[in-house]
Amino acid sequence: MAYPIPNNIPRNTGKTLNAILWAMQILVALAILAAAGAKLAGSPKMVEEFQKIGLGQWFRHVTAVLEVAVALALVFPRTAFYGAALLALVMSGAVVAHLAVLGVATAMPAVVLLILAGTIACFRRAR
Repeated sequence: MAYPIPNNIPRNTGKTLNAILWAMQILVALAILAAAGAKLAGSPKMVEEFQKIGLGQWFRHVTAVLEVAVALALVFPRTAFYGAALLALVMSGAVVAHLAVLGVATAMPAVVLLILAGTIACFRRAR
């Protein structure tokens, strides 16, 4: 049985979705820049977390540089998908680190950013 296509769907749905995605991208970019800034500035909390992870402070710097790259990529239309995909990868590692080493209670920001990055990547992928 074929279902009829409803003709009462608003015509500006694409524009609304695009505006929501841009708002998400900008907010996520700002959040990631703040996190990268804390890592690059050597915030005692960040230094302690990366010490607990056990990979050394060089990994804190690499993570911060990746986060800055992601934030920049998210604000340009041609690179937004790649920024979101890279952020999803970085946040996947962060979720694993939090769950395995740092504690489940501290994982929520990484989980939220992973979900947002996945959503952005899904809608910004090349068609």
